[in-house]
Parts: sequence; C-alpha cells; structure tokens
Amino acid sequence: MKKRVLSGLLVVMVTAMMLVGCSQGGEEKEATTDANVSTETGSDAGTSDASTSDEKPSDERVKITYAQWGNEVETAATQKVADKFNSEQDRIQVEVVKIDHDTYVTKLNAMATAGELPDTAIMSEAGVLKFAENGLLADVSTMYGAEDAKPLDALTFRYEGKPVAYSAANEVLNLWYNIDLLKQVSEKQGLDPAQLTPPASADAAWNWDAFVKTAQTLTLDINGKNALDPEFDPNNIDIYGCTVNTLPWQMEVWTLSNGGGYYSKDGKSCTIDIDATVEALQRIADLSSVYHCAPPVTSAANALESSLGSKKVVMATDGQWNVGTFLGPNADFEYGVGVLPYMKEPVTICTGGPNVVFSTTKHPEEAMEWLKWYYQEENSWSLIEAGTWMPILESWYTEADKIDKWTSNPNFPEKGMYKSAVIDYAKDHMVSTAWYYVNGAEEFNATLDSVFSGVWTGDQTMKDAIAENKEELLSIFDENNSK
Repeated sequence: MKKRVLSGLLVVMVTAMMLVGCSQGGEEKEATTDANVSTETGSDAGTSDASTSDEKPSDERVKITYAQWGNEVETAATQKVADKFNSEQDRIQVEVVKIDHDTYVTKLNAMATAGELPDTAIMSEAGVLKFAENGLLADVSTMYGAEDAKPLDALTFRYEGKPVAYSAANEVLNLWYNIDLLKQVSEKQGLDPAQLTPPASADAAWNWDAFVKTAQTLTLDINGKNALDPEFDPNNIDIYGCTVNTLPWQMEVWTLSNGGGYYSKDGKSCTIDIDATVEALQRIADLSSVYHCAPPVTSAANALESSLGSKKVVMATDGQWNVGTFLGPNADFEYGVGVLPYMKEPVTICTGGPNVVFSTTKHPEEAMEWLKWYYQEENSWSLIEAGTWMPILESWYTEADKIDKWTSNPNFPEKGMYKSAVIDYAKDHMVSTAWYYVNGAEEFNATLDSVFSGVWTGDQTMKDAIAENKEELLSIFDENNSK
C-alpha cells in the first residue's frame, strides 16, 4: 500500500467537513448545523428583553469575529444568534464571517499564514490538535469557573494536558432497531419479541456472544429459517439480524470494549496490532463471513438510512444524530434504541465538532465569553430538540427537569428507553474518540479504511491485514505525534 501523504497546516482537517463529527453513510456530512441554530429556544430559554437603547455604540465594544462554513442563509441564521448575544450585553460585538464550505480549509490556511485568523471559529474534530501543535489555539481552561456547569470531560480536546477546545455538541454510538421488523421476524418464528429486544441499560447489556446469537435468531433466509438452523441457506438471506457501521472511527469502540484500542489511553503509543484490538476487529468481520447475521460490507456507507431504512436489517449501530437526521423526521417505522453490546466492558465513544479560540486573538477573554454563551443549550435548542445534537453540559445528564425537557419529544423513542440507553449510558460509559487526544487520527483512519477493505472481501484476516500495513500505520502515528 502506498503511503498517504498530507501536508500543510491543516494536514488532518478533512475537506468534507463533518456534522459536528457525525457521519451518515460513508460520507461525512457538512457541518452546517451551527448556522441553523434557532433563536426561538423555548419557554425557559432565557431570552433577553434587553433593549438596545441603553447599549454602548457598536464602535465602543470589543469586536469578535466568528468564522463558520455555510451558504448565505446559514450565515444569516448564525448571525441572528450572534445578534441575540450582542443584545444581551453591551461590551462585546460578534460578527459572523462566512467562508465557503469547499474552500474553508484553504482559506483558514491562508489566514493563518497571513496572521489574519478570526478570533473564533468552528472546526473539524480532526483538525484541532494540528492547530494546537502549531501554537494557533488558545488555552481555554479558564472558560468555566469552579461554580459553572461544565462540559462533560470526554468532550474536551486537550493538547499537552491543556484544554484547547470543547465540542459544541455531544454524539454517542448506540444500537438502533426497527421495532416493527423485530416483531415481524419474532412472530414468524413463534418467539417472544421482548426476549430479542436490545437492552436499554448498560447493566443489562448483551455480551458479544449473546448479541451474535440474537442477531442470528433475527436473520432469516428466503425459506424462513434463521441463521442458527442447520438448514439455513446463507446464500439466500431475506432479513439480516444486524449490521455494524464500519467507518474506522466508529470501529474504535469495539477495540476499546475488548480492552484494546487504536492507541494507548494516554495517546503516547499506537496499539493497533495488539491482540485485543485485532480480535475485536475480526469479530466484526465474522458477523458476515462466519455467522451470516450481517450483510457483507461493500463500503463504509452502512448507516441507518441504508440499513434500518431498507427494512431488511433489524438492528444497526450508529450515532445519536440519526434521531434528527433520519429516524425522527423520516423513518416510516417505529424505532427503538439500546446500548451497544460489549466484549469485555460496556463502552460507547463520543464525538462533536468544536468551536475554538485562536491564539492570535487580541481578546481571548471576550472570545471565550462568547463561546461559553454559545455553548449553552438554550442557544442551540432547535438542534437538540430535533435530535441532531445532544447537550454538552453535565447538568443535562443529571438534573431531572432538564432531562425531561430534553426527552419530551415525539420524534424520540419512549422517554425511559432514551434516558437509559442514551443519556445514562453516555454519562456513565462514554469515552473520547481518539481525535480528542491523538494527532493525525483522520489520516490514520483513512489508511485503516483501505486496510480493512481486504478483510471485508474475505481476502485477508484482520490479523494479516494489520500486520501487512503495521509499518505504515505506526509511521502515520509517529509522524503526527512526535512532539
């Protein structure tokens, strides 16, 4: 395999920006959501009645620029949110700077070179530590005081131990399922659907063997035989019991659950080739090639639209953002959510694109004040209410009134199910995705995608594929984490 070479200040910043780091199918969705924040944030959103009549003239305020990608409509919507902030105090004036999505990386590079970076901006997760390495991100450890409600710790990007960004939203991975199809398959076999329903609590989570057996039970060939039946026909499968999203960044969760990982917990070494990591990744391949309970992997584009949406797959793993982008508004079936099965310990991973303060700003305190306000859930409530974003502040995972407000939504599954499977699971079992603490994760994952391809086709075992490409993978890690 030829080594991928990326260069420039934003070496790991993807050209297709992510929806706060969230992926649908095999493609990264554009991060337009910051621009879609509603100024109608609900009855207790704390909207201001402040009049502009007593405010300082704009030329007497500290000017803060905030860069985001998007079209004219999205930029205008973001500016409305900034205007709300501007109207609630008389010291800071925020102006939104529009940069076209397709040229965002190039433009930020040019601005950095020219010393003309904005004060703040939204970034891709994978670009944060590279900017920090180049000394371009401010230390934001003073953004929250001792008495403040703080972001969940796993949503903190750290460089050399210092916080350099917080995710603007949270996202975790779960096991989603088509309730209608689960009932249909169960009843065809005379089975109780309740016995095959994914657990909504980490305490009751399936271990890997139980998950595989359940998925095999829910897999039917064209003759109605399940994958545990000796007469099952693996060449003519009608309904699959499960699928696992094979985007490399999502695959990391299984390695962590098995006691391995792509990297050590401190991010100082690459552990892609250790037994626990390789074993976990092979188990994903075995779902299709050995147990015949998952469709063959033809690409990483196996997100919920093409899995649950096909009505040929009962259970599928993917991110919580699907509530807002597919399941809530578009799915024509009843859906449910459970915790992920585990190999050795229950775990889910989180992600979420951050807003950053550039170290070149002359007004770091004012920039942090703006972002701290922007991070408040009431100021992005339309996205949380839709199910596209999850809150970042810990209080939304612990305080009953906030949880009730969050989950009282007809687009969401049953409130108790969602609270247990998503909110409690995130609070108690969520760990950071690698790009929060390891540089070069996007380049590493892109190479892994190529490494995995031979396994999905059945031409290699995971052990052989990783061994064959170990030198390249370790080189990518070393080159990006040498400081």
